[in-house]
Amino acid sequence: MYFESVNWLSENLLTCPFKACTGMDCPGCGLQRSLIKLLEGDIPGSIEMHPAGMLYPALLIMTGLHLRFQFKNGSKIITWTFILTVTITLINYIIKLYTGNVFE
Repeated sequence: MYFESVNWLSENLLTCPFKACTGMDCPGCGLQRSLIKLLEGDIPGSIEMHPAGMLYPALLIMTGLHLRFQFKNGSKIITWTFILTVTITLINYIIKLYTGNVFE
């Protein structure tokens, strides 16, 4: 059942509207495939698809836990995780722009 769900996800990826209009990757391109690789347990493959891919679910989980349990430093952890996630995403996109890999 679990693997059928992952297979269904990988066969029904959403189309990136930015890429459909411009032909270029957006900063989030590869995130869906990264999350699918993470669900399959392929951590190196997940990082290859999108280096910040593992941080997005972690950020959502930490936010949900903080909202439920009101951790003492929860908001600081969430803020710094968000900053790290956005920074990695932007650095990855800048590298893709510089190397010309946005047109793949």
